[in-house]
Amino acid sequence: MSNNKKHSSHSHHNHGDMDHSKHDHNEMEHHGGHHDHHAGHDHSGHGGHDHHHHGDFKEIFLKSLPMGIIIMILSPMMGISLPFQFTFQYSDILVVLLSTILYIYGGKPFYMGAIDEFKEKAPGMMALVTLGISVSYFYSVYAVIARYVTGEHVMDFFFEFSSLILIMLLGHWIEMKAVGEAGDAQKALAELVPKDAHVVLEDDSIETRPVADLQVGDLIRVQAGENVPADGTIQRGESRVNEALLTGESKPIEKNPGDEVIGGSTNGDGVLYVEIKQTGDKSFISQVQTLISQAQSQPSRAENLAQKVAGWLFYIAVIVALIALVIWMIIADVSTAVIFTVTTLVIACPHALGLAIPLVTARSTSLGASRGLLVKDREALELTTNADVMVLDKTGTLTTGEFKVLDVELFNDKYTKDEIVALLAGIEGGSSHPIAQSIISYAEQQGIRPVSFDSIDVISGAGVEGQANGHRYQLISQKAYGRNLDMDIPKGATLSVLVENDEAIGAVALGDELKPTSKELIQALKKNNIQPIMATGDNEKAAQGAAEILGIDYLANQSPQDKYELVEKLKAEEKKVIMVGDGVNDAPSLALADVGIAVGAGTQVALDSADVILTQSDPGDIESFIELAQKTTRKMKENLVWGAGYNFIAIPIAAGILAPIGITLSPAVGAVLMSLSTVIVAINAMTLKLEPK
Repeated sequence: MSNNKKHSSHSHHNHGDMDHSKHDHNEMEHHGGHHDHHAGHDHSGHGGHDHHHHGDFKEIFLKSLPMGIIIMILSPMMGISLPFQFTFQYSDILVVLLSTILYIYGGKPFYMGAIDEFKEKAPGMMALVTLGISVSYFYSVYAVIARYVTGEHVMDFFFEFSSLILIMLLGHWIEMKAVGEAGDAQKALAELVPKDAHVVLEDDSIETRPVADLQVGDLIRVQAGENVPADGTIQRGESRVNEALLTGESKPIEKNPGDEVIGGSTNGDGVLYVEIKQTGDKSFISQVQTLISQAQSQPSRAENLAQKVAGWLFYIAVIVALIALVIWMIIADVSTAVIFTVTTLVIACPHALGLAIPLVTARSTSLGASRGLLVKDREALELTTNADVMVLDKTGTLTTGEFKVLDVELFNDKYTKDEIVALLAGIEGGSSHPIAQSIISYAEQQGIRPVSFDSIDVISGAGVEGQANGHRYQLISQKAYGRNLDMDIPKGATLSVLVENDEAIGAVALGDELKPTSKELIQALKKNNIQPIMATGDNEKAAQGAAEILGIDYLANQSPQDKYELVEKLKAEEKKVIMVGDGVNDAPSLALADVGIAVGAGTQVALDSADVILTQSDPGDIESFIELAQKTTRKMKENLVWGAGYNFIAIPIAAGILAPIGITLSPAVGAVLMSLSTVIVAINAMTLKLEPK
């Protein structure tokens, strides 16, 4: 990309028309609707999180509910009849039929998930649930057959079987609902490029062709306000092109014949004739798309706590059940051994664990949303608590991305500061440029009325001049003034000098202003032992200015590829990386980082590649997000202790470890304790709160 040229040499006016970016954002909002199930990060290196492949939990739950309820009414709970239950002749046959349908339909997401987990050689939640429902279903079917064949009463577990399936389906539905769908970053990117291009033919007539049919070497015309259809070089025409969405450079860039333009950037006020240099896969946008898909296909290093706990429970249950089987067969007989084994495996599958995480996720998601923090991937919370580095984009993330008057200087005592501001606003009065607009609005905020000028002329390549009250004034760039000025220019600012009789009487420094909460954010990061690094597509001077005020390391002139490689390098050093950004140039790194945070006013593309979206574009919200992450993760851990802790204790007792001293866990008591741990987990999830801002 050739946009690393310094742009400070532009004349005072040439800072481009920043207003197009506004209309682009709105246009892009509309494209946000492409919700594709498999999009966004498939951060699910661990089987069992590929929820989408196993059907829609809401639908499965609602259809399974009536069957589950009938089964629970018709089959006693672990051998005790509850007040609402009843049986009739052959009701157990009906229960077997309903349970078979429920096992095949309601259980499908779990055993499909379990197959994935075993392929990954990492049994976890899905394997544990499958174990519980399969053992309880098959043993119960055997129990019913045995009753009819031998006439003796064999206890069944249909009640546990159906309640377990329903609770697990409900838990997954709550979680899917909380986390919501991710958009598709690559589709949104494609929307930046127009569908058709205006090709200039030999005889100078214009033919409209689909962009897909453009060839390298075609000459195309790009009207004012249109998006550029493909990468190329300007043959004739000059304009300002807004590349902010693509490169992160805040000010629109003056483009003249010979300069390169990027497909997807927005043309300002001139008409450009562009010769196509790259189409299809070679173009800038499709390279960014490739980077995004590379990032999304990388397996996540996220270790999901619930998944780990479920894995331990799975192994413990299987091992303990096998030991119980062998020992009870030696001490007693086969039927006693089988009962203890089955009870162990059924008790192992924790109802509470199925709800432990989803309830916290749901609570955390709604808390976050009320603060403008949208969390699309729950693992982002867990990973944030262990983060080492945060890579921050500058324009639009740490800074407002708009021109602001940073400073007005006086060079003699002929005029007061207010008079200088009035002159500046007056001489800029007729201009619609962003720089002019920011000076005019600065005067308005200060309540200063602009001086009215009689005539204003543009000085080509330097600035403007005009007459007021019989005096002749010029407002020109620092380069056009050409002499040293005795003033401290804010780092990275653009300076315009007000001249009268060839002598500087004042100057105005304009620049991209840091957001008020940026400084606090950097302090908060350092306090949490997260190292901040600023990586920006902006030039060295602007980057250094912002970095020095914030006191952080920085990298300037970063292309999307550079940012991607930076995140890759940090991850290779075994660091957990959070990336914060708002533009297309940040999208690949947002997708690659362990946690990608998109700042909300940014582009749809960035929003789709991120795990977390800050809707208010306020860096201070990153602080709230870190707090939310820490508190949510703590709650999840507490819930895992409550949800699974019970099982770790109950499994050996169910296996009969205390039988010699007369203590066995009657399945009925087990069921009551299990319900209690589920209630505790639910109450604990509801106590999650954030500090008031």
